[in-house]
Amino acid sequence: MSSTSVRPDVGRAVQAGSPVVPGGAPPVRRRGGPQGGWKQVAGYQAFLLPVVAVFVVLFLVPLAQTFYYSFTDFSGYSLDTEFVGLENYGRILTDPSMLAGLGFTIGFAVAQTAVITALAIPLAVALDRAFAGRSLVRSLVFFPAIPSIAVLGLVWTYILSPLGSGVLNQVIDALTGLGPFPFLSDPWMARGSVVLVAVWSQVGWHAVLYLAYLQSIPADYYEVATIDGASRPQQFRLITLPLLAPAITISTFLLMTNGLKVYDLPFTLTGGGPGYSTFTLTQSIITSGVAQGEYGRASALAVLFTLAVGAVSLSQLLWSRRIEGRIR
Repeated sequence: MSSTSVRPDVGRAVQAGSPVVPGGAPPVRRRGGPQGGWKQVAGYQAFLLPVVAVFVVLFLVPLAQTFYYSFTDFSGYSLDTEFVGLENYGRILTDPSMLAGLGFTIGFAVAQTAVITALAIPLAVALDRAFAGRSLVRSLVFFPAIPSIAVLGLVWTYILSPLGSGVLNQVIDALTGLGPFPFLSDPWMARGSVVLVAVWSQVGWHAVLYLAYLQSIPADYYEVATIDGASRPQQFRLITLPLLAPAITISTFLLMTNGLKVYDLPFTLTGGGPGYSTFTLTQSIITSGVAQGEYGRASALAVLFTLAVGAVSLSQLLWSRRIEGRIR
């Protein structure tokens, strides 16, 4: 006889493959299966029907229509359209304004993503520390993200005016006697000005995003690291940065997608000029397609633009996930 005895009810439960409940109480069986039954599951899924309907009506149907019109000469007024094949796509790929818009859009998205990420993380770390007036400083940092970016573009047009009456040129002339500088009339300075205003308006918002993640990091990690003799740069590299990896993925994804879709800031700040130096793809769709009644051409550009944004966004997301895994 073994020194340990097995209770009869537990032995029967084990032999039958049923879960063993401490205290000898009989196992509780849920009616309708482990998931609550197919009726409960169907009830949960029914709540998704409005979302699916909105997605189909507002996204899939317009996308299918755009794809169809991209192969026609549809003008937006007459339903009598003619199938033109890949003619619209060929015109787009040989149009210098379209190519210029593609180059600036990609450059703008990459530049603003890199600069804002490099500034927002240290700013969030600084705002996470205790100092007098911290709440006020956080509000001031976040404030540029509140007004419309189109309004900010108009305001900065007056500030960065290349004329001597521009606010910044007046300040530079009063301090140094130099100028006026062609902030919005020189192609490279105009591109830099657009990126500068974009960074100024969004760095506070993304700093607050990083700040929310920073506040979720337990203080015990830093206390233990301090006891072990880790310096602040080491704590940032070994503790803060790895735990901020999910926030970096979200922030860079939002910056890239919004940067590729940018329209209002370059349009209000420079009008796409000088020349086509700050011309964007969304502006090309409107001015070179819709405004001229060439909806077929605009649809072809929209299809290419959607594919490009999807490819870049997916690549950026996969790259961020890989970097996130290495940091961790």
